[in-house]
Amino acid sequence: MVTIAYQGEPGSNSAAAARRLYPDSRELPCTTFEQALEAVALETADLAVIPVDNSAAGRVADVHHLLPESDLSIIAEYFLPIRFDLMAVPGATLEDVAFVRSHVHALGQCRKIIREGGWQTLVSDDTAGAAREIAELGDPRHAALAPPGAADLYGLQVLRSGVEDTSDNTTRFVVLARDAEFPPVSDTPMMTSLFFSVRNIPSALYKALGGFSSNAVNLTKIESYQVGAGLKASRFYIEIEGHPQESSVALALEELRFFSSEVRIMGVYPAHPHRSLDHD
Repeated sequence: MVTIAYQGEPGSNSAAAARRLYPDSRELPCTTFEQALEAVALETADLAVIPVDNSAAGRVADVHHLLPESDLSIIAEYFLPIRFDLMAVPGATLEDVAFVRSHVHALGQCRKIIREGGWQTLVSDDTAGAAREIAELGDPRHAALAPPGAADLYGLQVLRSGVEDTSDNTTRFVVLARDAEFPPVSDTPMMTSLFFSVRNIPSALYKALGGFSSNAVNLTKIESYQVGAGLKASRFYIEIEGHPQESSVALALEELRFFSSEVRIMGVYPAHPHRSLDHD
């Protein structure tokens, strides 16, 4: 049986993503992202399912700093629609609520109801953990923002359902493995994720990325990360449409390497069907 590590507790969105991707697997909940990645590196788990960004709240902090140091490879991606319910202990009412707790990203995805209620927010390690915490507190003044299934799991009642700010709220997850699995070139739309650091020369980033434009390779994401202290060049994380063995992508990567001091391909994997919806 395949073992899947994720950050969070049973009932969290990460647990839901892991279950949808690998329904017959054994789950390994972890307290931190770093522990989930280490579980794969140390062979305690076979794969890790990790959120990387959300359509409303942006990128998940720390993840991109951890990925290049993990020596793991991205083998798949998954887009999970995100729903949140406001839940509290049985017998509580909306008028009772004074504090709302959840993961910091969930709080950022439910700003409207928090603002309407005028509630104080408290940050928990994850969404399902917030539900467990208020169940243990037994205080009607405390509510949690958690995925719908967490209410039954922890014996809570739903005060309001579907309280996320936007109906198309979506989180993108990636699946990481110890060994790279670069599939062959085919008609299946592919994605390539990689990190690179530019050489310390004028206009290095502009020149490094020029090959993607001249070879008509679509770059879907670029993010920068400062590595350590001082004035060292930033590290960049990019995602592109295509396979490194396609001629246009190969030429673009050749130009990238010429102007970079470091290039590391993190993964080559099939594009999730959700991406085709963005093009429609």
